[in-house]
Amino acid sequence: MWKDLGSSWAILLGIGCMMLANGLQGTLLGVRAGIEGFSTFSTGIMMSGYFIGMFIGSLVAPYLVNRVGHIRVFSALASMASISILFHGVYIDPWLWMTMRVITGISFAGFYVVTESWLNDRASNETRGKVLSVYMLIVTGGMGAGQFLLNLAQPAAIDLFILISVIISFGLIPILLTVKPAPNFATSSKMSVLNLYRASPLAVIGNCLTGMAHGTIFGLGAIYAAAVLVDIKAISWFMACFLIGSLVFQWPVGFISDRIGRRGVMAGLSIVSIVCCLLALATPTDSWLFYLFIIALGGAAMPMYSICIAYANDRLEPHQIVGASGSLVMVAGFGAMTGPIIIAFFMDFYSVEFYFWGIATVFTVIFFFTLIRIGSRAGVAIEDQSTLVAGPMGTPIAEYIAPDSIEYADAVAKHNVRDLDEREDITERRL
Repeated sequence: MWKDLGSSWAILLGIGCMMLANGLQGTLLGVRAGIEGFSTFSTGIMMSGYFIGMFIGSLVAPYLVNRVGHIRVFSALASMASISILFHGVYIDPWLWMTMRVITGISFAGFYVVTESWLNDRASNETRGKVLSVYMLIVTGGMGAGQFLLNLAQPAAIDLFILISVIISFGLIPILLTVKPAPNFATSSKMSVLNLYRASPLAVIGNCLTGMAHGTIFGLGAIYAAAVLVDIKAISWFMACFLIGSLVFQWPVGFISDRIGRRGVMAGLSIVSIVCCLLALATPTDSWLFYLFIIALGGAAMPMYSICIAYANDRLEPHQIVGASGSLVMVAGFGAMTGPIIIAFFMDFYSVEFYFWGIATVFTVIFFFTLIRIGSRAGVAIEDQSTLVAGPMGTPIAEYIAPDSIEYADAVAKHNVRDLDEREDITERRL
């Protein structure tokens, strides 16, 4: 594993810088929008632009990489992201900011595509899971650390926008100077959302609703925090707590789901998320308990995406997993686009407290739909489940742009000991 990571240090350092900038940028824009007097609804629409861009980028970026290569695409997108953030600091207009957020989302989707396909190429079947796990820790840790950069200057000034541009530009340097050749790139066929829904309705609906929750958490979190917290440092901690919870609980949740079943874990995470939302609403924001509940909410809400991905893989044959991943990313992206807009509407016309009510409502729907699916379909036996690889929303792009998707599917099959004889037994049990 260390050899694989050593050969990928440039791309890991680059994506680490990008996520550091991304963590700061999302929170900064939410705070600055409040300072400039944007309505909560218009801010929600503006912030949803990032997820619209992610949705578009997940479709366009693989095509671009296939045509001109990893390094050129990464460089071009870094330039776009660097320029777009500077526009935020120079021109104060919610519609222009939304356009720039779309460009930023496209850029970061491209960063994920380049990084994950690069790491897939460098890793072997035996080390791929470990390498991607390190990458996911860098992504989550970078976003969390970026929250605290908000304290380096006043959000009302242009300084932090310039800092973001500098960090993005710095992350480009190791990519351009690397002596390692870029990997070959090949996209695989995709499985339609309709066919995926037929195979696993819970994975599709759960993934879409989880995307709504995640889009709301990160798209509107800074808006809520700026309204109820008076200190910039407190806003930084508020947003970081979600990611701290994700880092702490992602692996334990995955470990449990591999042993007791996905649907029970999904129902349990939904209940914990709902309870944490209600407790956060009932707790004074200057209490340490408030931040503890946010950590717990992040620990319950963030792993849900990985659980949905793993649950879908449990219901698919190994050769279907690669093609289905693209549809899962798009479904989550659609939820992340619509969530901030819908919740922002209620926050604007009712109360900012609908931030937590909205998240709780989403997980309530997930909980009841999970119960419906438990009652209508038998679960997959524990020994037949795929192994969960935990990660934040947006990163499983790698699963359908791996340099050799057939090799990847074969690795999944071998890892789960699904040879031809056992597959027949599994099929009989499912029927």
